[in-house]
Amino acid sequence: MIVYLVGAGPGDPGLLTIKGMECIQRANVLVYDRLVNPELLNYASQDCELIYVGKSPDRHTLRQEEINQLLVDKAKEKGVVTRLKGGDPFVFGRGGEEGETLRENGVPFEVVPGISSSIAAPAYAGIPVTHRNVATSFAVITGHEDPTKGESSINWQNLAQGVDTLVFLMGVGTLPNTVANLIKYGKKPTTPVALVRWGTTKNQRTLVGTLENIVDLVKENGFTSPAVTIVGEVVNLRDTLKWFEEQPLFGKKVVVTRARAQASDLTNALNQLGAQVIEFPTIEIQPPESYSQLDQAIEEIESYDWIVFTSVNGVDYFTDRLITKDHDWRDLKGIKICAIGPQTAERLSSLGLQIDFVPPEYRAEGIIEGLKERGIEGKKILLARAAVARDILPEELAKLGAQVTVAPTYQTVVPEPTPEEIVAISETVDLITFTSSSTVKNFKKLWDKKTEAFSGSLIAAIGPITANTAKEEGFKVDIEATEYTIHGLVQAILAYYQGQK
Repeated sequence: MIVYLVGAGPGDPGLLTIKGMECIQRANVLVYDRLVNPELLNYASQDCELIYVGKSPDRHTLRQEEINQLLVDKAKEKGVVTRLKGGDPFVFGRGGEEGETLRENGVPFEVVPGISSSIAAPAYAGIPVTHRNVATSFAVITGHEDPTKGESSINWQNLAQGVDTLVFLMGVGTLPNTVANLIKYGKKPTTPVALVRWGTTKNQRTLVGTLENIVDLVKENGFTSPAVTIVGEVVNLRDTLKWFEEQPLFGKKVVVTRARAQASDLTNALNQLGAQVIEFPTIEIQPPESYSQLDQAIEEIESYDWIVFTSVNGVDYFTDRLITKDHDWRDLKGIKICAIGPQTAERLSSLGLQIDFVPPEYRAEGIIEGLKERGIEGKKILLARAAVARDILPEELAKLGAQVTVAPTYQTVVPEPTPEEIVAISETVDLITFTSSSTVKNFKKLWDKKTEAFSGSLIAAIGPITANTAKEEGFKVDIEATEYTIHGLVQAILAYYQGQK
């Protein structure tokens, strides 16, 4: 029996500590707050009980006393509880109160510090809380103090006159009171101020002003919580040191329609460029309805001269079936291998296989020309591919005198979107990416509105075949990759936005 009081960090899931991740993985019960990035919940085990106890300024799911008791009860019931809190549990996280209740009830606990938004949000906005010759001290102050309670427990005079950088957490609503007190006790009205909303996330927004105008700027810009307020001369360093919001795709909402298991490469590449990625899988990879054709081909594998793999999926499913049928890659000795696309080639190479031909053009026309040059007349070719695909490749190879066997190794189906995915895609998005014709067709099937609903969104296609399908389905294609790979698609998107700037 134990409770881990874990700091989840300020919002960027990459800022979670390794120990924090291990505590999430270990938990039988995960109790989490509003400011915890939902991506972190993916580290929890499938049978972990998830309990949301988030608080917003105007609404509490549970009172703090109820949360304290919940941790005690769940620890005694299920053993390992991880209490996941935004930022650091001991920096205005009320982790001390939870720890006291646990100790009073004989429940052991550990504290796992997290990166506080008090330093992370300013850093992501390009504002160091200390800087040589500018600021040698900083203070972190609650922004939740009730201005009507009478005498303040905050020593405004010492803060205003004795500390270089002031960081107020969760104080948008009390900002007028904060500003008034700082000026009253000695801060110059011209002192720079910055508010960082949803710091370290792709929704981050920064508003800069001075003590004399920041309240008006907040109203004019509709700036709301959650936000960190930084007061001090260090704010002037933002123009030089800002980096996060300078990323080429920062602020762009991009939809990735690839299969969930394959989306990571594209998602990670877009994330690194600053995009806010919405994964909306339009394809799910499954075994074929029947393995009969593939099984027969495997039993006769030594009779083939060539095997053509059209995708990474084809390689993976072929490998699994090969092993299931008590064969292995040694049975391919003497058979030439064609890999369509660098990723397919990379997967085959990782298996220790020598690749004889990788077409420079990753579509049927380029493959046919390359194989023709290698003399395939009279040769027996196994085409390991999806159950449904264009017929041009086997038909044209047959015309060249090859004996072609098409063996479906997997099939693609249309998945059922989750309610969260539907909500995410319903919002305005800047760009939709398509990596195959199937993603285009399935996207249209899944979306119950007309394509006009996305008239304001840009469309990016991985190549001409996908682009043509998109046009046939009523989409206007704005970006088309010249290299028909994920890398090529990302580079085309990057070039488009850089060209706009």
